[in-house]
Amino acid sequence: MQRRESAFVIAFRVLFERPTLAVMMFLQYAIWGTWSVALAGYLEKKLGFTGLGLAFIYNALPLMNLIVPFTAGQVADRFMPAQRALTLFHLLGGVLLIALAFQRELMPMTLLMLGYAFFYAPTLALSNSVAFRNLKDPEIEFGPIRVWGTIGWIVANTMVSLVRAIFDSLQWSFIDVFALAGGISLLTALACLRLPHTPPVKEATDPLAFTKAFSLLRDPNYRVFFIIALIVATELPLYYVLTFPFLQSAGSVVGITPASLPLIQSVIAQGAEIFTIAFMLPAVLPIWGVRKTMLLGIFAWPARYAVFALAWAFHQTAPWTVWLAVASLALHGFCYVFFFVVAFIYTDMVAPRDVRSSAQALINVAVLGVGMLIGGFFAGWLKDFFTQDGVTNYTMVFLVPTVITIMAWLAFAALFREKPAGETASQAN
Repeated sequence: MQRRESAFVIAFRVLFERPTLAVMMFLQYAIWGTWSVALAGYLEKKLGFTGLGLAFIYNALPLMNLIVPFTAGQVADRFMPAQRALTLFHLLGGVLLIALAFQRELMPMTLLMLGYAFFYAPTLALSNSVAFRNLKDPEIEFGPIRVWGTIGWIVANTMVSLVRAIFDSLQWSFIDVFALAGGISLLTALACLRLPHTPPVKEATDPLAFTKAFSLLRDPNYRVFFIIALIVATELPLYYVLTFPFLQSAGSVVGITPASLPLIQSVIAQGAEIFTIAFMLPAVLPIWGVRKTMLLGIFAWPARYAVFALAWAFHQTAPWTVWLAVASLALHGFCYVFFFVVAFIYTDMVAPRDVRSSAQALINVAVLGVGMLIGGFFAGWLKDFFTQDGVTNYTMVFLVPTVITIMAWLAFAALFREKPAGETASQAN
């Protein structure tokens, strides 16, 4: 009967059944969204950071996603209730974000970002793990819970735009987005105290959960999935790091301002993500399966970057192409949800029950660790390589990820084969 429910019914039912999970996701991604979108423009225009400087700051989180999640997953799978770990990490992260607000130089800012990321990185996998552990049917119920993270991202960017418009916070003596994110992080620590109790699995036999999680890579299908996810993730920082500076420069010809851009970008991109994750994913995934859903998700990547490249080439002579680029932000719903969110769901489907926190850490290492670490430096290098006399040629910048993601789509279509649901379920148990 549950699978015959409409996507709308599932979304509202899960919200009322598990409100604390929705609040957790809302605040989890509000923290990240507050600084991630608008910070690159601030660092470039206000502090004069180069593409390499942006890469240092933005790569702190991917680096810690590579180092930290296995320790956090090990703690949640074996030693400490996951909700307590989340509380501790958000509390310490909030303190460091507030300290970051008072920095102006690259080196101390980089060191503090590394410290902050050390505590925030584990929460990405742990929040997924808490949700999966406390949902009856994660395959169709995770989307309506995860969508609250996207809503949090939008609200955070709306808040940034409003604070900048009303209080002119770009002129403050400290960095506005870090101060706001720090306050939200401290609030998140308090909210995590209300999460469902999520203790380690008692029947676990292997004391080292992360070593058992690595066994997933013995499966040829999961290995293909893991590698393609890593490759596609290298192109994600180009969206996070370069979309704001690109639209900031191109958007000036149509009246888009740096103050309004965080709201415009988040409302369109994350608005589309909300619709995709809350209503399309629960309806589509059980019917299409993992393979077809992820193929559509990968294909949206080159489509978006190709539009960006086109818009920069013609933004002076045909300003309407800028609005086309703004509209193409809606493809983020498919790019992120139909690929990365499905990747988290697929990992939970195939992972043994007693190592699912560590399995979530494993895919986070690929997507938010190795992939984004490489991609962050790649994005900075591309920007500097195609910048001459202070002007970046974004057409050439965005043609590169267009080609890479097309190749990833072809490889995934040729090599990945989804196992029958019954076989997947038996392996997970």
